[in-house]
Amino acid sequence: MAQTTILGRVGQLLRANINAMLDGAEDPEKMLDQLVRDFTNNMSEAEDAVAQTIGNLRMVEDDAKEATAAEADWASKAAAASRKADELRAAGNVADADKFDNLAKLALSRQISFESQVKTFQTQIDQQTVLVGQLKDGLNKMRVRRDELVQKRDELVARAKMAKAQTQVQTTLKNVSVMDPTSELSQYEDKIRHQEALARGMAEVNANSIDEQFAALQGQEDSAEVEARLAALKANK
Repeated sequence: MAQTTILGRVGQLLRANINAMLDGAEDPEKMLDQLVRDFTNNMSEAEDAVAQTIGNLRMVEDDAKEATAAEADWASKAAAASRKADELRAAGNVADADKFDNLAKLALSRQISFESQVKTFQTQIDQQTVLVGQLKDGLNKMRVRRDELVQKRDELVARAKMAKAQTQVQTTLKNVSVMDPTSELSQYEDKIRHQEALARGMAEVNANSIDEQFAALQGQEDSAEVEARLAALKANK
């Protein structure tokens, strides 16, 4: 049956190995989204098929009700015709009594025909009721599986993004390790140390020059004092 075929195809999709499907996918997230869409579309087809089966069941039930009503109606007509025939025969009107007996037989024939239809319809109803129950159960399981699939999709996408981020971090760390900037920093530090040493040397040179100038100035002041005192000594003689 078409319904069974659809549910079987969805079942095969459920049993598919998602990881194997993702191995060859350039974009796992798109692949998972497509998988969810395919499953949803198949489930929609199954829902339509189940709805059609239920509709057919309701039609058969309606036909069975009509056949049951017709059976009862013809049974009533057969009984009425038989009673009328009995009344006419009791009154001595055999010819008309036979006519009504024939009508009763015709009504009974129609009743038997509708009885057969009711039995046939009931068999169909029993079979389709079982089938509808199975299909409804299958649909409920499909809905649960779809929810699981969506949850699994979200989990796998999150894991893929995390793995990608971790890979990028590890790649960056690897590149940093290969570059090893510490040697360049050491060279830059040595250059700064040389500059600092040069500055200290220049400071010391400048300091010595200033000390000599002050020493010379002090020497000049002492010589002048000596000359002044000598002049004073001579003046006191």
